Amino acid sequence: MSITVNLYYTGKNGRALKFAREMEESGTASAIRAEEGNEKYAYFASLDDPETVLLIDRWRDQAAIDAHHDSPMMQTVIALREKYDLHMRAERFADAGDVPEQDAKFIRK
Repeated sequence: MSITVNLYYTGKNGRALKFAREMEESGTASAIRAEEGNEKYAYFASLDDPETVLLIDRWRDQAAIDAHHDSPMMQTVIALREKYDLHMRAERFADAGDVPEQDAKFIRK
């Protein structure tokens, strides 16, 4: 069962977007995507709050998340969060599979 964590990074003066860009341009995001058990790592800019960036971070299981948190890569992420003075809130979801049939009919492919 996959675990998805939505992390909302909020800063001032565009710092959240600068953080996400540095994560991508420095190769840090790519290195995280290559970690064992990572299934998704993607940043999105908010249309209604330009000071917030959403990270969708999905892992195979809790063990993969724990390994990521124990990795040297996490120290790089923490340092960048501090550099840009970001604050965070998180939402966590356990995904048991595909979209249920009763919901799938509302998805246009």
